[in-house]
Amino acid sequence: MAAPPARAAAAAARWSTDSVMAPVRLSVVLPVFNEAAGLDAALQALAALRARGTELIVADGGSRDHSAALARAGGAQLVHAPRGRALQMNAGAAQARGEVLLFLHADTQLPADADELISQALASGLRVWGRFDVSITGRPAMLKLIATLMNLRSRRTGIATGDQAMFMTRAAFEAIGGFPVQPLMEDIEMSRRLLRLSRPACLRAKVQTSGRRWESRGVWRTVLLMWWLRWAYWRGAPPERLAEWYR
Repeated sequence: MAAPPARAAAAAARWSTDSVMAPVRLSVVLPVFNEAAGLDAALQALAALRARGTELIVADGGSRDHSAALARAGGAQLVHAPRGRALQMNAGAAQARGEVLLFLHADTQLPADADELISQALASGLRVWGRFDVSITGRPAMLKLIATLMNLRSRRTGIATGDQAMFMTRAAFEAIGGFPVQPLMEDIEMSRRLLRLSRPACLRAKVQTSGRRWESRGVWRTVLLMWWLRWAYWRGAPPERLAEWYR
């Protein structure tokens, strides 16, 4: 449950004061489930950030492959959680020590200077959360247009998606009670709640995310499905029903 407005405002104000006095320390939370095929590459891509002090937590949702072993071998802190992206991200955040939390999909790669960009975006205290622009890798030419429209929509509405590598201060995360435990649209609902604290910092630096979802299901079919699911969610359809439709 989200915190009362007074408590949320106090938490945001506390960050505004503290951020001027102390450097940002970043924790990256990576939820995984059977991601062994690409996990080693994902961990390697984060090596430079980790060398500069970023904490990496892999939250495993009961993978049946060797994702957990790869996480340990790659030097990440491993957290076990019930399967479900929201549950896994909350479990990872509970173990994180950073002042800022970044939630990263296993098939998404951050810019090399992500830590510095986030520090600059939050330093004034006017923003307590944000996200990156996204580019989608893959063969279909439509993926570039889809990414452009995602970024424009997010900048206009203040709603971010998990593909855009959402980040937030720990104070903001705690003020709204973490990710809502629901099987779909947890990123949309999280954005709604964070908007009570501030508008997002919409960074133009891009993360790269895999277009495998669009390629495997068909680009237009996936686009239409996601638009329809979002429309149904705004109309009040329960996330559990939406998850069934998505599957």
